[in-house]
Amino acid sequence: MYRIVQQQLLARIQAILLEKYDVTLAQLAVEQPPQIAMGELALPVAFELAKRLRKAPRAIATELATELSAANLEGIASVEIAGAGYLNVKLDRAAAVRKIASDVHANVGGPGFRLVEHTSINPNKAAHIGHLRNAILGDTFQRLLRPDSYKTGYEVGVQNYIDNTGVQVADVVVGLVHLEGKTLLGVRELLTELMESNTLIDYYCWGLYARVSQWYTADSEQLAARKQIRLDTLHALEEGNNETAEIADLIATAVLRRHLETMERLSIEYDFLPRESEILSLHFWDAARELMLAKGVLYLETEGKNKGCLVMKRAGSSDEEVTGPDEDAKVIVRSNGTVTYVGKDIAYHLWKFGLLPGKDFGYVRFHEYPSHCCWISTAGASDEGAPTFGKADAIYNVIDSRQNDPQNNVIAALRGMGYTEAADRYTHFSYEMVALTPRCAMDLGYTVSEEDQKKSYLEVSGRKGFGVKADDLLDKLIAAAKAQVDVRNPELTEAERLSISTQIAVGALRYFMLRFTRNTVIAFDFKDALSFEGETGPYIQYAIVRAANILRKSDTTEESALAAIADLDLSVLSTEEGTVMWETWLACSKLTLLLEQCIATAEPAYLAKYAFQLAQQFNNFYHRHHVLNETDAAKKALLLATAAVAKREMVRALGYLGIEAPPVM
Repeated sequence: MYRIVQQQLLARIQAILLEKYDVTLAQLAVEQPPQIAMGELALPVAFELAKRLRKAPRAIATELATELSAANLEGIASVEIAGAGYLNVKLDRAAAVRKIASDVHANVGGPGFRLVEHTSINPNKAAHIGHLRNAILGDTFQRLLRPDSYKTGYEVGVQNYIDNTGVQVADVVVGLVHLEGKTLLGVRELLTELMESNTLIDYYCWGLYARVSQWYTADSEQLAARKQIRLDTLHALEEGNNETAEIADLIATAVLRRHLETMERLSIEYDFLPRESEILSLHFWDAARELMLAKGVLYLETEGKNKGCLVMKRAGSSDEEVTGPDEDAKVIVRSNGTVTYVGKDIAYHLWKFGLLPGKDFGYVRFHEYPSHCCWISTAGASDEGAPTFGKADAIYNVIDSRQNDPQNNVIAALRGMGYTEAADRYTHFSYEMVALTPRCAMDLGYTVSEEDQKKSYLEVSGRKGFGVKADDLLDKLIAAAKAQVDVRNPELTEAERLSISTQIAVGALRYFMLRFTRNTVIAFDFKDALSFEGETGPYIQYAIVRAANILRKSDTTEESALAAIADLDLSVLSTEEGTVMWETWLACSKLTLLLEQCIATAEPAYLAKYAFQLAQQFNNFYHRHHVLNETDAAKKALLLATAAVAKREMVRALGYLGIEAPPVM
C-alpha cells in the first residue's frame, strides 16, 4: 500500500512540474520525516527546483502543496510545508489500514527472463561455510525476483555452473591416481565402498584435496615433476574421451550430487547445471573466439611476455594507443593453446545472452525436487520435454569479489563486440569472504593459538584443510537449537522437535549470512547466530510465534482478524494511544518497497534489516498493548488485527529470505 501511494504521489508531482513549470526531473527523492507526527512521507523537491526556477524553496513548496491538496489524491490526508521547504505528506490512516488489511499492494517485477547463477562450487570436495554465503545470497535474490501471490515478479532461471574440468578437480584426480594408485576400475570400486560404509564422497575428497596440495610442494626435488603431473592431468580433463577424464567425471558427478543434498537442507534449489566439459566439447569457445577475432576484440600477440597468446585489452585500461606489446593485456588463450578461465567464461556468457548462433547445450534430467526438475548439460541429445535456459534478458552472477577482474573482462569483451545492451544488463553480484571468529573455531574443535585468539576473525582454507564443512555446521546448529527446543517443548514428539530445531538452525544461518551487506567480511559465530536477542533469525521467528500465540489464545485466525477491520471505527489510530498501532501497520505496508529496493541494488541485506525492524516494531506494540486482557471488544479487534498483519508480513519477509516460521520456539 505504501508503495502505491508513493507512486501515485510522485506521478502527480511530475505532472504538476511539467504543467506549471515546464520541468521534468529524472528522479524525485522521497524521505521519511524524523517523527511520525510530521507525516509518513517527506519530499525535498522544492530544494531541487530552487536554483532552476530562481525561487525560494518554501515558495515553491507552497505552490506544490496547493496543487497537491487540490488533487485530492486517494490515501493522502494532508500536505504540509515544513522547515525551509520540505513537503510533509500525511496519510489517511484509517483508509490505509483498510487497504493493508485487504492485502492491496504494489506489484514488483515485469517482463523478461532473469538468469541468476550462484553457488558454482568446484566439485572436488565438500561445500564449506564460504560457499554458503554465495548460495544463500543467490537463492535469496532469485526469490526476490520470482513471481508469487504477493507480486508479479519476473521469469527466473537459476543456474549452478560446474567447473568439472578445472584444476581443483584435476588435483583430486592426481591424488586418486598418484597418491592412492587408483585406476578407473579402482575409482568405481572406491565409490561403491564409500557408499556401503556410509562415508560421504565429498568428505573423503576434502581430506584427499588437502593431502595432494601438500604433496606438490613436500619434496623440492620433485616439485617440477609433480607440477607437470598436475598440468598433464588438467590437459587430459580438457581433452576428454580418456581414462583420466572418466575418473574426473565419476568423482565430480558424485561430489555434485552431495552438494545438491547439502544445499537442499537449506531450501536451495537449481534449474540447470551447465558443465564446463560441455562448453569445451560443444565448441562454445571456438564460436566465441571467431566472434571476438571478427570484432577485433581478440588478437595474437607477436612479441613480449605474451608472445604466441591470444589476448584482449584489459578492462579499465587506458584508451591511449599502445606502442609495442601491451604487457597488461588479458591472456585469453595461452601460447600452449589452452583457454583461460576468462575465455571460457566469455563463451558461456555469450550463450547466456543468446549471442552464440547455433550453439546450445543438450539437457538431461539430473535431480528431482518436489516442485520441479533440475537439468544438467550434455553433449548428446536432450531428454524429451527438455527446456532451454539461455537467451536471458538480464543476468546476475553471484561470484566473490576476488573475481572482480575476470568479471570486468567478460563485460569488457561484450562491449568490445558491440553487445552494449547485454553488458549493461550483466550484474556481477559480488560479495566478500566468510571467516570464523576465534571462539567459533575453538567451539568447532580447531586448535587456535594465543596469537590467533586475539584476531577478530580467522580465514578458512579448503586447500589447507582449515574450514567448516557446510553439513557439519548445520548439524551443530541444529543440535544447539534442539537442546533448547527439547527443554521448552517436552510435550512435542521427537520428530516435531527436530523439525522445529531445523527451522531455527536454518533461519539462524541464512539470516546471519544475509544481515550484512554483500561487500562486508563476515566473521561467523554460531552462538551469535542462534541468539534469541539482537539482530538474528531466531529473534524474528520468535516474534512471529508470539503473534501467532496471541491469535491462538484469542481463538481467532489471521484471516478473520484482518477481515474484521472493514467494520471497525479506526479513529483511534489518529490519537497518541493509537500511534504505536499505526506505526506497526505502516511498517507492514512497506514490504514491496523494500523488495523493489533490494532488486534495484542487488542487495538482500536491506530486506533482512527490514524483517528485523518489523519484528522490533511488533515487539514494541506487544509490550505497549496487552491484547489478551483488553475488555473493549472493538479495541481488542483492532489489536488482534494489528498482531495478524504483523505476523503476515513477517512471515512473508522471512519467506523471501528463505526462512520458515516455526510453530513454537
